[in-house]
Amino acid sequence: MVHASGRLRIAFDDPACLGACQAHRDYTRETITVASGTLAPGTVLGQITASGKYAAHDPAAVDGTETAVAVLWGKADASGGDAPAVAVVRGPAIVNRHDLIFTGTPSDPEIAAAHTALLAAGILVR
Repeated sequence: MVHASGRLRIAFDDPACLGACQAHRDYTRETITVASGTLAPGTVLGQITASGKYAAHDPAAVDGTETAVAVLWGKADASGGDAPAVAVVRGPAIVNRHDLIFTGTPSDPEIAAAHTALLAAGILVR
């Protein structure tokens, strides 16, 4: 669930957790560089192989962003160039599948593959 602050809601792993859960915020989140776009909290991200920067996950890409590796924590406006942002980049973390944002219109198998890729980073999608 996106909190009123405009950030993806993250809480400790307990039954009251609605949006997302994580073991320790300073371990699971990092400041990253978003390379392009205006992205909302919950956007699934891929990492550009050549630069190490992040952009919206694109299953059809061949630049590294075809693999989901992170979930954007707050808003990011890189429409005018690189922008710093915070993302959940590793687990243990749990995110609500209804809070994830995929750009474009990925197919169900592409979404499932993104969920599997996030799980490889320790980010469980429920």
